[in-house]
Amino acid sequence: MANAIVVGGGIGGLTAAVALSGKGWTVTLHERAPSLEPIGSGLALGPNALRALDTIGAGDAVRELAVMQGDGGLRTAGGAWLSRTSAEALVARFGDPTVVLMRSALVDLLAERLPEGTLRLGSTVRSVSPDDGIVVTGEGEERADLVVAADGIHSSARSVLFPGPSPVRYTGLTAWRAVTSESVGDVAGSEAWGRGRVFGMTRLAGGLAYVYATAKAPEGVRAQDERAELLRLFGDWHDPIPALLASLSPDRLIRNDLYAMGRPLPSFHRGRVALLGDAAHPMTPNLGQGACQAVEDAVVLAHEVSAGGGGLPAYTAARLPRTTAVMRRSLQIARLTALSGAVPVAARNAMVWLGGRLGPTAVLRQADQLYRWSPPESTSP
Repeated sequence: MANAIVVGGGIGGLTAAVALSGKGWTVTLHERAPSLEPIGSGLALGPNALRALDTIGAGDAVRELAVMQGDGGLRTAGGAWLSRTSAEALVARFGDPTVVLMRSALVDLLAERLPEGTLRLGSTVRSVSPDDGIVVTGEGEERADLVVAADGIHSSARSVLFPGPSPVRYTGLTAWRAVTSESVGDVAGSEAWGRGRVFGMTRLAGGLAYVYATAKAPEGVRAQDERAELLRLFGDWHDPIPALLASLSPDRLIRNDLYAMGRPLPSFHRGRVALLGDAAHPMTPNLGQGACQAVEDAVVLAHEVSAGGGGLPAYTAARLPRTTAVMRRSLQIARLTALSGAVPVAARNAMVWLGGRLGPTAVLRQADQLYRWSPPESTSP
């Protein structure tokens, strides 16, 4: 029986471990953290990710945990709608809505599907060898037929496969995320664009709301009081943003600088090692596709390296063009949101408004490339 080692217990690594186990692989997943306690924030999964999760029998469980969002779209800082659509229109076109749930809920759901003994917590992988599949941990050496490097945006495995300066660059944008009570106002699923700033909000199950924001900032800079900083930046934006910010618990507010890779890697594999998720194609969050693309990676990888698949070259061939397109499109949107001059912002908003006047179908048509993806048929359970 073939064996695989997965490095990293995030969404992509967990999905890969479940998918490979379902294909008959013996899998060991090394996660350096002492427990699977993901950052307490929300997570959006589009119809493409739900189809991928269906192949490991997890799609319906995710749908049950999610909240139907209703109407939503893009707004100005003052609240005027630039474009609108609805969950119903999304379902009619793609078969599923975009669902939003707690990241921790998805991690738990995936972890529950791992065979007993798969997960090793508190286990740091010190090195990987592409040529012979040897992985060195604090406990010693292990050899695998396949090593799946899902070790994140600053992947050490990627630097082994492709030595040299890191291809990951700071975007000039920093981001905040938090979960708070929905009771402070009407939390319609929407995103508002201002001058170099973005604020988004959406409902979660249990009367909660997920909020996120981005703004231009020097790399590494932090405020003594991040909630006060958000109130300074967004406190005069449309309702219920000021009330949502006032309700935030400072200890549940997360801030991270945003990084991306402008040029794609030449390949997602070398020897016995495959890169997956942020290790392969780090992208800005503007399309909500970071986790979605990692989930896609995982089920395609499990298909290609199992009986009937084309191996790691086929994995790269299937994933590199698609993820490159998504990565570049997301970065283009990030650059649009970073515009801060009065004239460029007015032109940007006018362009979005004109597109929105063509109706929900025209707006959704722009998502065809993202949401019409389907996993390889043979990955179905």
